[in-house]
This record gives sequence, structure tokens and C-alpha cells, in this order.
Amino acid sequence: MSTPTTDRVALVTGGSGGIGRVAAERLARDGFAVAVQYAGNKARAEETVAAITVAGGRALAVGGDIADESAMSAAFDAVESAFGGIDVVVNTAGIMILAPIATLDLADLDRMHRTNIRGTFVVSQQAARRVRPGGAIVNVSTSVVRTQLPGYGAYVASKAAVEGLTLILARELRGRDITVNAVAPGPTATPLFLDGKDDATIANFAKATPLERLGEPGDIAEVVSFLAGPARWVNGQVLYANGGLA
Repeated sequence: MSTPTTDRVALVTGGSGGIGRVAAERLARDGFAVAVQYAGNKARAEETVAAITVAGGRALAVGGDIADESAMSAAFDAVESAFGGIDVVVNTAGIMILAPIATLDLADLDRMHRTNIRGTFVVSQQAARRVRPGGAIVNVSTSVVRTQLPGYGAYVASKAAVEGLTLILARELRGRDITVNAVAPGPTATPLFLDGKDDATIANFAKATPLERLGEPGDIAEVVSFLAGPARWVNGQVLYANGGLA
């Protein structure tokens, strides 16, 4: 069981659903005031805020395109105004479009580049400027960077870039007492992963891990909680949370 923090503030991008929502709710249970960032679905973000509030936590929803530096600057401003500062930024927002490299529509490549790379960069840039000493920045990669499944080329290219910028930012923040890490989930039962896959494909993914199941968003939220709180000696790392997937 985690030890609650006091007077700490977290901003979770993509916090209206999937891993982001569960991570936001977990951080709230850890004692953080939580800002739930959303791009287009305000209602879902407000549902997350309501769930946190009903459970006794503090939360607000903040909108904006993560790849738009002006929108993200305004979002960070709103969080600081509401809660007095920012200690943890968790960047779960991302998109995944699968196709062989030979046939991928380059417009889809550009979409993933804008959200997964530019968006992570913009949010990380704001976080680097604003996160208070003792804080943490957590980005999200994917275990497919290592497993290298066909059809994931463009997505993996975007997430490999996320890993690269994460590791460099950890070193650029020398002396600031801010950790910067990435979590790389394996197959996790979220709409992002399940969409477009038939039952047989999903079953094969579940069997691929020694634990013989898909991950749950809560499994990834546990790692986020660790990196956001007690893991002060873990820095500049990519943690693979995938049930032992090779």
C-alpha cells in the first residue's frame, strides 16, 4: 500500500480514458491533487474528475491539444493557478495506427508523429520548465520497441523517439532533483490496444506473457505511482511493464 503524499500536484495528459484515467485515479489515491488533461472529450474528463472527487480527492479537467505549445502553456497555467504548482507530469496521451511500413498512409505517420512525438516533446518541455524540485516526469513508450512486431513500425518509431527524449531530459535536468523516466507497457486491455483486433489475436497476446493474461490499466498505474512517488533513485530509465514479455 502506498504512503499518501500531501500538497502534491500531478498533471496527467490523456487522463480521460484508458491508462491515463486509471493513473489519474491512482495518483489521487496517493494524495495528489490531479489535473486531468483531455483533447476533445470534455465529458469523459469530467467523469474522471467526478470519480476522484467522490472518492475524496481533488481534481480538475484541463483541455487542449498536447502538440500545441500555446494550449499546453495555458493548461499548465491553469493547473498552477488552481493548485499552486506542479510536481508530477504523466504523459499518457498518444495514438496508435497499425500497418506494414510498405503500405502505411503517410498521413497516418504524420498524425502519430504530431501526437506521440511532438506532443510528448511539448508537454515535456513545459514540465521541464515548471515541475518543482522533488518532482517527476513520466512518459509512456511501448514494449513493442523491444519485441518489434510487424505492423507496428510507424508506432514504434514514434515511441522510440519518446524514449530517446526522455533519457536525454533526465540528464538535462541535472541538479534540479527531478526524475524523468518512461514506462513501456506490454499488451494492455485498453481501447487503444483492443480496437481492431479479433478474439484470437487478443488471446494470442495474452498467452505470450508468462503470466498468461493481458495487462490491465491498473498494472501500469502501479508503475506510474512508483515513478511519481517513492522511486527517487530511478532516473533516466525505461521500465518495461509487460508481465515478462520477451
